[in-house]
Amino acid sequence: MNFKVKSRSRVKKGILSVLTVFIFQFAFGQIPAGYYDSATGTEYTLKTQLYNIIKDHSSVSYTPGIWNAFYTTDDRADGKVWDTYSNCDFTFGTDQDAGSGGTSECQYYNREHSFPRYWFGGEVDPMNTDLFHIMPTDKYVNNRRGNLEYGEVSTPTETFDNGSKIGPNTFGSYTGTVFEPIDEYKGDFARNYFYMATRYENLIQNWPGCAMLDGSSNKCFSDWALDMLKEWHINDPVSQKEIDRNNAVYAIQDNRNPFIDHPEFVASIWGGEVINSTPDILSLKNNIKIYPNPVKDNLTLNFFSEYKNVTVTIYNMIGVIVRQESFNEVKGEVNLNLLNNLEGIYLLQIKTNDKQHIKKIVINN
Repeated sequence: MNFKVKSRSRVKKGILSVLTVFIFQFAFGQIPAGYYDSATGTEYTLKTQLYNIIKDHSSVSYTPGIWNAFYTTDDRADGKVWDTYSNCDFTFGTDQDAGSGGTSECQYYNREHSFPRYWFGGEVDPMNTDLFHIMPTDKYVNNRRGNLEYGEVSTPTETFDNGSKIGPNTFGSYTGTVFEPIDEYKGDFARNYFYMATRYENLIQNWPGCAMLDGSSNKCFSDWALDMLKEWHINDPVSQKEIDRNNAVYAIQDNRNPFIDHPEFVASIWGGEVINSTPDILSLKNNIKIYPNPVKDNLTLNFFSEYKNVTVTIYNMIGVIVRQESFNEVKGEVNLNLLNNLEGIYLLQIKTNDKQHIKKIVINN
């Protein structure tokens, strides 16, 4: 396989190390060094420690702050809006809520408070503009969901294009009308809710609330809701989408969602099955050999195991993708032909569905 590198990067050595750290943290999901050093407790003590780490974030404005943030927090690989409520191909800006329409799916996208703002008293900051629970979604589906709790539906009264449903809840003791997102995003929303319970543990006991909340500042959730959220968290592990969004929001708000960085914190605080589902960036390390490095012409990748759905991406040292290609199966040797007489330091990312490996490579002429 041949890769043609299209741009030149000649950066002073003193700047390279800083840029390398930046790229690893924000492009590849690395947690900033020392960020969770004070999170040493268990149960609700740990929750409070996390609260002290993520509180006092930098807030954006409702307009235009949230609209502008979506360009980096919720952009799909094809440049369209990543909407978790529909299968629409929304264009940023052009298709954003214009104050009209929304009578059917795929007309406009708007700002969905996945944790409805009615539950915390309305347009109250900083909750009202906290990007960790606000996502772009189809305006029609958003309006149909309204302030409904999340839940699970066996007999829907309404079903949307991507499979989201409205109907009576069948999970646990609550039987009211709920909105059920598709399985692909259930873990995302569960971790949003665990974030909200932690970031606002000093306020949540005073919120008007809903059937999902129990009026406390520690447990926060009613029994049925907590059991469901933990189940969603386990069944839909942290995805690369969430990692990328966590990093993008961090770049704006200067705080993180701990339950994306450390999925095991959920069980540590609320009990249940312990999982650590964040993709392991070293999990391919022992199954691949990359040589020669430094390289002049051809870089060879020898895979010692068979992997499917592999994506190879080359980044320059300012984080710009200079070449990317996906292929279905790799076995044996893959050749990367780096052309155009470029020299410098680049980052090579090799990803499968659930594993990735990142390596710095040097191109010499």
